[in-house]
Amino acid sequence: MRLGGIDVPHDAHLLGHSDGDVLLHAVTDALLGAIAAGDIGELFPNTDPANLGRDSAEMLQQAHEYVRHAGFHLVNLDCIVFAQQPPLSGYKRQIRQRIAGILEVPLASVGLKAKTGENVGPIGREEAIAAECIVLLDTIEPDRSLQT
Repeated sequence: MRLGGIDVPHDAHLLGHSDGDVLLHAVTDALLGAIAAGDIGELFPNTDPANLGRDSAEMLQQAHEYVRHAGFHLVNLDCIVFAQQPPLSGYKRQIRQRIAGILEVPLASVGLKAKTGENVGPIGREEAIAAECIVLLDTIEPDRSLQT
């Protein structure tokens, strides 16, 4: 299963038009939403054959570039993955490292929590996995060395 940009061993995989990485999709949406730039489906529509099987890390990188071009930088990212299975505690640091690498931020800027569905609802019955993310952006300090 592809989650957070890494392969997590599991007997099921996530379905999606791209690689289905629900966590990277949530991070992408959080970044785009923070600059009022729509959502992942608008930027990478499932009607475009170029997005079939696309690597979610590429989509996240492009959304991050939009954030930079809008004059912001990522201060911090906090994520929650809701999944009954697979257990993610042994993969959280590796996922955080992958996301930090994609976004070119320190590891300490990426938070990740994993919650189960306590055997209730679609998450608990292992019918679905969900992710929620929130980002903190700040304006980019202008390069004053270029000013005369």
